[in-house]
Amino acid sequence: MNMIAKLSKMPGLRAPAFFLAAAAFGMPSVVSAQQFQQGGVPQVQPPPSMRPTPSQLELSKMIWSTIAAVDHANRSGNYSVLRDISAQSFQIQNNAARLSEIFAGIRNSRIDLSNALLVPPTYNQAPQMIREDIFRVQGFFQIRPISLSFDLYYQWEQGMWKLVGIDLQPVEMSTGTPAER
Repeated sequence: MNMIAKLSKMPGLRAPAFFLAAAAFGMPSVVSAQQFQQGGVPQVQPPPSMRPTPSQLELSKMIWSTIAAVDHANRSGNYSVLRDISAQSFQIQNNAARLSEIFAGIRNSRIDLSNALLVPPTYNQAPQMIREDIFRVQGFFQIRPISLSFDLYYQWEQGMWKLVGIDLQPVEMSTGTPAER
């Protein structure tokens, strides 16, 4: 049941969504393709030291917001909002129809993702920076009867962390005690 945009297919790593431009003083800046094409004033990305690391509460809000967006998209069949609130490279790689295909498995299994909004996320490992502008968080929501595993990637863009990659998987809960398994 592969219903995800995995790291190997994760938009942004190899997508030509951004141009590197050298500023007059030799400092590299990141300019989005859309801003470049529209002739607008490019926004310079702050250096990594100025990018805030999300607090525990902010991280939970980012995860819950992502799950809520996927839940609303699954319920309505409209994936455009999920796409629109994501990073630009995610938008370039995924149109609403493709997102509908990616999440068809979870949608068809009728898992109520809104239950994940009632419990705190449990992390498999500490959230980590995998690139200077990409943040990865892995874990699961202990909801019953099916838990929800997540592997989320966020990219620093326009002054905030935006979704750039997502993997949601249903996980069967074991019913017995460890001695019974």
